[in-house]
Amino acid sequence: MPDTVAPTGPLNRPSILLTGATGNLGRAVVDRLVERDVHVRCLVRGRPAPRPGVDWVAGDLTDPADVRGALPGVDAVFLIWPLLDSAPAHEVVKELGAAAPRVVYLSSTAIDDSAPRQSDPIVQVHADMEVLLRDAGLRPVVLRSDTLASNARGWAAQLRAGDEVSGPYVARTAVVDERDVADAVVAALLAPNGHLNPGPHLLTGPTALTRADQVAQLGAALRRPLRYRTLPAASARARMLADGRPAALVEALVTASERRPESHRVTDHLERLTGRPAGPFSRWAADHAPEFD
Repeated sequence: MPDTVAPTGPLNRPSILLTGATGNLGRAVVDRLVERDVHVRCLVRGRPAPRPGVDWVAGDLTDPADVRGALPGVDAVFLIWPLLDSAPAHEVVKELGAAAPRVVYLSSTAIDDSAPRQSDPIVQVHADMEVLLRDAGLRPVVLRSDTLASNARGWAAQLRAGDEVSGPYVARTAVVDERDVADAVVAALLAPNGHLNPGPHLLTGPTALTRADQVAQLGAALRRPLRYRTLPAASARARMLADGRPAALVEALVTASERRPESHRVTDHLERLTGRPAGPFSRWAADHAPEFD
């Protein structure tokens, strides 16, 4: 457990606690907050390299004591829940309720508010977390994100070996650039109190895409004729397990591939939060093409 962190910096300087700060989206959020001279505190496992403007607090998000130690002086928390089970979050949410910061929670556009149960375990845990945060009286700002463009980074090894990406069937969705989502997160974290609707805000890209569409657009950026091959569930499961993914996550992904419906929904919620429209996946592909060579 880390020592309790004392508030730092000028009294009028916002202090934000981030979870998931070392992931694709989290890094983008950190960058934007540092640029705005916000005091950034990140609860992380391990010890990332020192960075001006960022306090790395070693701890486990699922440990209430670690969360309690990271909360003093914090004005807002960006919460990404990393587990496929919301049960360990109950005590953590109690700590958030005691500290009473603004909470911005990253959820999923795949939630069906009319359904008693969600399509798969990944969506279900997001729905459970939203209820848990609301029931704790935190009035969270809920950002429901569609599929992040940065998930395509998982194809890099296959594309370095050839011109084909293979994987499970994934329903069409309006893939959204994680940099745009990061802008929305920052807007939610820094909005004046009472000036932001709690949502849910549905963050989508401008066009609904299949995985084949994404691979084709990535191929255009790489100037290579790429293709996507859909694997049967059993083959997809074996491939993901061989790649070293945790078994529980693999089962959740296979269930999602079998049960999650297509979505053609495109919203302007991201533009309302940030003041500019969401960028296309083709832009993301062009900007990140060197990562796939």
